[in-house]
Amino acid sequence: MARATRMEHDLVGDKEVPADAYYGVHTVRAVENFAITGSTIAQFPDLITSLAAVKQAAAQTNRELGLLAPDIAEAIIEACEDIRAGRLTGQFVVDPVQGGAGTSTNMNANEVIANRALERLGHPRGSYDVIHPLDHVNLGQSTNDVYPTAVRLALVTSLRRLCDAMKALADTFSAKAEEFTDVLKMGRTQLQDAVPMTLGQEFTTYAVMIEEDRQRLAEAAALLLESNLGGTAIGTGINGHPRYAELACAHLARISAEPVRPAGNFIEATQDCGAFVQLSGVLKRVAVKLSKTCNDLRLTSSGPTAGLREINLPPVQAGSSIMPGKVNPVIPEVVNQVAFEVIGNDLTVTMAAEAGQLQLNAFEPVIAYSLLRSLAHLRAACDTLATRCVAGITANREHLRDTVHRSVGLVTALAPHIGYAASTTLARQALATGRTIKDLAAEAGLLTTAQLDTLLRPESLTRPSVHPSAAATP
Repeated sequence: MARATRMEHDLVGDKEVPADAYYGVHTVRAVENFAITGSTIAQFPDLITSLAAVKQAAAQTNRELGLLAPDIAEAIIEACEDIRAGRLTGQFVVDPVQGGAGTSTNMNANEVIANRALERLGHPRGSYDVIHPLDHVNLGQSTNDVYPTAVRLALVTSLRRLCDAMKALADTFSAKAEEFTDVLKMGRTQLQDAVPMTLGQEFTTYAVMIEEDRQRLAEAAALLLESNLGGTAIGTGINGHPRYAELACAHLARISAEPVRPAGNFIEATQDCGAFVQLSGVLKRVAVKLSKTCNDLRLTSSGPTAGLREINLPPVQAGSSIMPGKVNPVIPEVVNQVAFEVIGNDLTVTMAAEAGQLQLNAFEPVIAYSLLRSLAHLRAACDTLATRCVAGITANREHLRDTVHRSVGLVTALAPHIGYAASTTLARQALATGRTIKDLAAEAGLLTTAQLDTLLRPESLTRPSVHPSAAATP
């Protein structure tokens, strides 16, 4: 059976719309025009709820200013609350990547809200003489202030979730650091033996790096909470009430529970994508450091017999269709790939922000698409890395201890006491003979056995110590 339709009209002409749809003619045309990603904005529920929050704040403001009849305003507000509760997410059907600077997304929201409001008042969908998507739902607004404000709010919401996931990952690394606090190993520079450290110290650095990036994300969030809502088309506020911007931001702050504030200069804020570039740069920073951490996990777990085999990653699946018994570091590998994607998304954001012209950037849809995906995928990557990998890591304690005792890197601890030249000779002898630094130093009479035992204790090797010349000073 053919699907029932209703007829709607726009600038281009008449168009059939599914009778049961909450969206309207503008949305249908957008669906036809922008079949780009194979997805819809419904894939990003934070964006949908943020759009509804902006529209609800607008309706409350317009009611307060006497610009909307109380019954129409209340119906619009209730429709927005339905959307924020997730009841109509499937009606947001436009592609996230679209021409028009986000106009199709704004139109989709206007139509869904209008038709849900009509339904609440007992009118059939499409009765726009009662509640109109533009004259009522979009009153005092433009895509150019609604869309970027909703995007910013959605990014902050998603950013908060990423920060929570990063906190959980940092805590997992910290727990492992505590578990490995007594595990001595060799540190490496340029993949060569350096000096001893503990595995706990190594894992602590991963937690610290993540926590540093959480702080940078908090700074980026603060920039995103500046809104041009009320600036309408280009920031001059044309067709807007003089008090609209102040009141709308205040209502939006209450609805969203985020400290949204009006921009200092609406014309600048309408065209400036600097906050998006800032966030993207921080996300790239997060991705780079997460990827480096995963590189370390893959390298130090390499083996199980022919690699470093310092740690063991938990086996989560069979690794090969041809090599029985092989287990691969698949969790760090997937995090690496997320990082590559985020780094690529940063370039997209950079180019799109740079391509803006005069009073508006038309390319904010791809900026939003890139950033929302980066945030979502990084959050999933952090969750996966924490629960499927880091929490189950074990240390090959005996092997690590043996590599320290056999490493020529131990000679660094002796250099302040026997001199650089003698230490170099010891290192060459150790490499040539396979004997330990400790045995060679004792045999050469450079230090007593008691001195060597003291200098080569783990607590002496993994923290600052007093130089012998300083110790001799009265």
